[in-house]
Amino acid sequence: MGPMTEIGFLLVQTLFSLYLGVVILRLLLQLARADFYNPISQAMVKATNPLLLPLRRVIPPLGKVDTASIVLALIVQLIAMVSILLLFGAGLPNIVTLLGWSVIGCVALTVNIYFFAIIINIILSWVAPGSHHPAAVLLYQLTEPVMQPFRKLIPPMGGIDLSPILVFLSISVVQILLKSMAQSAGLSPALVFGL
Repeated sequence: MGPMTEIGFLLVQTLFSLYLGVVILRLLLQLARADFYNPISQAMVKATNPLLLPLRRVIPPLGKVDTASIVLALIVQLIAMVSILLLFGAGLPNIVTLLGWSVIGCVALTVNIYFFAIIINIILSWVAPGSHHPAAVLLYQLTEPVMQPFRKLIPPMGGIDLSPILVFLSISVVQILLKSMAQSAGLSPALVFGL
């Protein structure tokens, strides 16, 4: 790989992964019913609305799930993978394979978002407990729906919450399954932002 290809790969991967992360975060915050008026939420809305609003005119929501956001995430992941394949001069697989790869990539990035959000939330609970910073509030609102079922299995003991251990174990299992699915589908980890 030449230096220009490597620079192109870095730029494509960084820009697409950042935008894809914002799209997925917006969807996850909507599902968690996080504060829409939080300044960070508003920044995500402004960043994603130019592409999301036209999709919403065509793709209706399914209940509480914003299907337009899911479609946008899949499209962004697909375009990123096609860009990387073209950058390396590789042939393009059929559209069904690309869509399968996009699903695996979006799920992998979602799992990584939760992994890092929970770690940051744990660290914040140690260094700034009860913080009302907009980022801390959003992290709590994002992770609480995932953490709550595990807290029912392992309630806090002596003021220490051990439920993240089960969450991280579950995340690791999902990551192993995703890597196995990616290998079965012939997906290179370089094409997916979450693997």
